[in-house]
Amino acid sequence: MIHFAYPLPWWLVGVLVGAIGAAVFVEYRRPLSPLTRLQRSGLMALRGAVLASVVLFLFRPIIVLPPSANRDAIVPVLVDVSRSMRLPEDTGRTRAARAAAIVTTQVLPSLSGHYQPELFGIGDGLSPISPEGLHADARRTDLAGAVAAVRERYRGQRVAGIVLLSDGGDTGSGGSEWSGGSSGFDGEGPPVFAIGIGSPDGPRDREVLGITAGDPRLDHASIDLHVTAVSSGFGRMPFQLRVLANGRLLDTRRIVPPADGSPIDEVFTVSPDPVSPTVYSAEIPADGTEPVVENNARAVLVRPAGRKRRLLVVEGAPGFEHSFMKRALAEDPGLEVDSVTRKGRNAENQDTFFVQASAGRSASLAAGFPASRQDLFAYDALVIANVDGESLTRAQLALIADFVSERGGGLLVMGGRSFARRGLSGTPLEEVLPVELNDRRGGIVRTALAGGPTPAHNKVMLTRDGEAHPIMRIGPTIDDTRKIWSSLPALAASATLGGPRPGASVLALTTAPGGGVYPVVAVQRYGQGRAMIFAGEASWRWKMMMASADRAYEFFWRQSARWLATPAPDPVAITVPDAPEPGDPISVDVDARDASFAAVPDASIDATLTAPGGDPQPLRLRHADGASGRFTAAVRPDRAGLYRIHADARHGTTALGSAEQWMLVGGTDREFADPRLNEAVLRRMARTTGGRYGRAADASSIPAWLQSVAPQNAAPERRDLWHEPWALAIVIMLLSAEWILRRTWGLR
Repeated sequence: MIHFAYPLPWWLVGVLVGAIGAAVFVEYRRPLSPLTRLQRSGLMALRGAVLASVVLFLFRPIIVLPPSANRDAIVPVLVDVSRSMRLPEDTGRTRAARAAAIVTTQVLPSLSGHYQPELFGIGDGLSPISPEGLHADARRTDLAGAVAAVRERYRGQRVAGIVLLSDGGDTGSGGSEWSGGSSGFDGEGPPVFAIGIGSPDGPRDREVLGITAGDPRLDHASIDLHVTAVSSGFGRMPFQLRVLANGRLLDTRRIVPPADGSPIDEVFTVSPDPVSPTVYSAEIPADGTEPVVENNARAVLVRPAGRKRRLLVVEGAPGFEHSFMKRALAEDPGLEVDSVTRKGRNAENQDTFFVQASAGRSASLAAGFPASRQDLFAYDALVIANVDGESLTRAQLALIADFVSERGGGLLVMGGRSFARRGLSGTPLEEVLPVELNDRRGGIVRTALAGGPTPAHNKVMLTRDGEAHPIMRIGPTIDDTRKIWSSLPALAASATLGGPRPGASVLALTTAPGGGVYPVVAVQRYGQGRAMIFAGEASWRWKMMMASADRAYEFFWRQSARWLATPAPDPVAITVPDAPEPGDPISVDVDARDASFAAVPDASIDATLTAPGGDPQPLRLRHADGASGRFTAAVRPDRAGLYRIHADARHGTTALGSAEQWMLVGGTDREFADPRLNEAVLRRMARTTGGRYGRAADASSIPAWLQSVAPQNAAPERRDLWHEPWALAIVIMLLSAEWILRRTWGLR
């Protein structure tokens, strides 16, 4: 559009046109040399054009152009080239072929005239690519990383927007659980215009959504595998679900979906190898009509139990309860049980104790409690049985709290004396326990019960949380567990404790003679460790009043000890990711601590990594934090299978310990999890960055979308034509042409 710096009224335009016409007519009315009519008309036109141009430029014509950023900006075009783009659409061609056709026939031609489009493929990373190179062979899709990489690549340059063509499966390091910030979707930078490739309904597919292993139970001889599967597009057609251990078939079930697309949860009870790692996999045999079979199986690793767990039992006085419990725990081959029992006072009015412990640990227990932090932290779990708060010093109670929160040990508090009167209220141990020590609310509401009538006085009734918890699962199935608990004799009594703390779980309840409902078994995580209370008295009745072959009593106490002690880490511990895939960049962390679990930042670590079928290779560790005892190594496993990591730590000439860890690589294929078009991720990316989302049919609207998000307050570009070189050139050329013709035709 053209404007004038000095606008002309219409009447003045008429006057100037008339004046120019009159001047030209007078000039060539009587030429000095005879001219033909055509020659005179040409000279008059040239003279008129010169005068009109001069007059026009005197009033400063200005041309107004759109902002230059909208015409010269770069538009990166990102195309998903991961393996999920191989999946066919309803038309029969693959998602990758559909994306390539959209890019070559619509996106690039429509953008080339207005922007500078540059094509990239998104897979493990971001790489420039040609339209002919759009092949879906990348192992994963890092959408968040690709957007962040584009922003970094064009930092300081003008980018009108980012065009993204994908099925929305973000399987990079950030995953689809996008949270902004480091993921690349922080709302800053150019907008993302996402085009979804594929169908939101997805193809006909049967998928194992997940497989998880529960905590060990039944003397560590069995665990529960929770398998979740889904069948979409097959209606209620039955299918087979198989569970294998290290490739050996264990169980097969015929599954009838309750509805098409409805998740199915199944529980399999299995017995892992106590010495070697066991890989359990859940499989659905492939149907001939399924386009995706990569998601028909998932696997989970159950690591061996490792060393025996060390348990310390501190008893306030001898009694049947603790004698029966210690006997049950001592028969567990996976536990080492030490105990200290307070006997009374001697002639010098000093407390005396009966100590049962290994030769190396008994001396530290002579005073009734571990003599130092190092001595206590040598155990994995601690049982305080009928010990009132006055029997332990405040420093000892604070040390027990540290044992749970910092060392990661387990704590069980049981017995009426432990909860009597003020008991542990107001001590450093109060916050560690999963329930309020005083019944300030008059009992727990009855809706916490798993169902059925209110139990008889002091009978144990499972809650919904307790039915599936590894502590309470004393039967092969939940139904069997419920029946066994209902058949057990009532307790002699139970402490009237308060409700659970936030995050705690009440596993079993009982009723008092006054009608109140109170927790009898409750658990919670506290810091790095676990805490449990047992408020009942005389659980030995479950042993003495049942048949001699009944093992409910042993199972309950052994499972409690296992649950408390098994997660406790060693001074030297290795941490690996749960479910890496081949090619994933992962971190192997080694924590080095001394016997009191203080970090040793200057430790010397020798670590090796053994790949499947390979030899041990050294790991190069570096400090994760100079002030901590954590060392880390970057690893990129190149194939699926079991990996073994071993580490030995020393501090000078003192051995801190060793650790071994197993890692399963390739237990699942994230790229084919839920093969539908994930519109939610693409919409969120577009919305957060100020862009737009559309499906494949909307690809032709991308240029309009780019124009719509141009800054509304961007100043247009104004060019004064008088200052343009070509303006002066036009006047000179017109004058030169007239002068040459005049000389040619005999005029001066």
